[in-house]
Amino acid sequence: MKKKTLALLLALVLLAGGVIGGTLAWLTDKTDPVKNTFTTSDIDISLAESQNLNLKMVPGLEITKDPKATVSTGSEECYLFVKLEKSANFDNFMTYTIADGWTELTGVSGVYYRKVLTAEMGTAYSVLAGDKVSVKGTVTKAMMNGLTAETYPTLTVTAYASQLYKNNAEEFTPLEAWNNIQPSP
Repeated sequence: MKKKTLALLLALVLLAGGVIGGTLAWLTDKTDPVKNTFTTSDIDISLAESQNLNLKMVPGLEITKDPKATVSTGSEECYLFVKLEKSANFDNFMTYTIADGWTELTGVSGVYYRKVLTAEMGTAYSVLAGDKVSVKGTVTKAMMNGLTAETYPTLTVTAYASQLYKNNAEEFTPLEAWNNIQPSP
């Protein structure tokens, strides 16, 4: 009899546990996972010129010289720099003016910069005003006859770019951005 009572009692306990447990249901939910993918960023620039790079000097005349610097669409906002390097005798023969929109970098000779924001990506910026250089009217035939292939006046243009922002709240200064490219100004 004790076995029957114990079995009956155990059956009642299990039945009561099932009824009570079955009525307790916790509210739960689960979202779909959100995967964040962090891709790379970059700055892509180009420097192009449409004219012949070997140009004849004629005293007093202008020569088409149209280097254009471009920050490619999809690049990060940046400072765009151009560096103009003249041969030692360039100023004896030629002159030029930098195009509008460029600012000379204080303390760094021959380097100019501009900010390029997203809306301006893909714009080809002229480096020289009027896309030209001028041969000085004071240049003589004797001066030109004294030149050799090694001493012809040259003007070399190079473009550089550096990201505009240090962090989410602060821009680099133009000099800091230039120093990101060059070890010293």
